[in-house]
Amino acid sequence: MDRTLSRPYVATRARRNWLQLLQVLQRWQRNYRTRQQLAQLDDRQLADVGISHSDRSAELDKPFWR
Repeated sequence: MDRTLSRPYVATRARRNWLQLLQVLQRWQRNYRTRQQLAQLDDRQLADVGISHSDRSAELDKPFWR
């Protein structure tokens, strides 16, 4: 027996909006987490990745949504 949908699946606008919101929240969480990790790096580790103290300070001063 062949099972087919009566109509092709079409993502609704509401579903797309929820997915976009989820992506935004995930990005904010990633920003927060990576900035926490950046704050824990010592001078040698910062030099290894090529980040200056002023670059780190500028990044840490940003709100999580940017």
